[in-house]
Amino acid sequence: MPDKDARIRDHLRQAGIDDASAQAAIEIDAALQKWRRRVMKRELGQRALADLGLSIDLAHLDVLLAVRAPEGEFDEAGACGADAETMVSTVAARLRIDPSRASRIASELIRMGLIRRAVSQQDARRTVLELTPSGSEIVSAVRAYKFLVLGSFLKDWNAEEIALFLPLLDRFSAWSDRAGQHSPAVAERIAQLRGALADLPTGEDD
Repeated sequence: MPDKDARIRDHLRQAGIDDASAQAAIEIDAALQKWRRRVMKRELGQRALADLGLSIDLAHLDVLLAVRAPEGEFDEAGACGADAETMVSTVAARLRIDPSRASRIASELIRMGLIRRAVSQQDARRTVLELTPSGSEIVSAVRAYKFLVLGSFLKDWNAEEIALFLPLLDRFSAWSDRAGQHSPAVAERIAQLRGALADLPTGEDD
């Protein structure tokens, strides 16, 4: 069977990346692409809403979670930290969505009785968002569902596997941060790829 990734392996080899690392990169990427497609479909979230009999959608759930701001799930820097008061702009920043979309979904949740507006304790001129008891119960139930599923999966792992996996996962999660930090050899190969693409016919002269 022909090696469909032979050219990729050649690029990596010429950039000083050994064959074992190249093969690992290809296999990891394949696993990540499968995971990405499942995550983009939000399969676990959809199952949680269905199994718990909830009539909200995933956008509603995302905003509820952004108001609750569970520890470690959102950027903790500055005004978006988990301890900060939550405004519509905070929700938008945490979810990385347009403020107008955050405002619309928050208004829907207010009408549903899952979020309420309150006066800021830091600035009485400012309106903040809080979960109602019903909203809080929904968030707690969905998070419990997620951890029941994840915990059930991890219970078959031994302590050594988990102790090895967690720091490696944390280390690996930073790989894309280095996307713009190329070694000279890698930068040279990327420049050659860019040049080759620039020479492709585009059909604009047809």
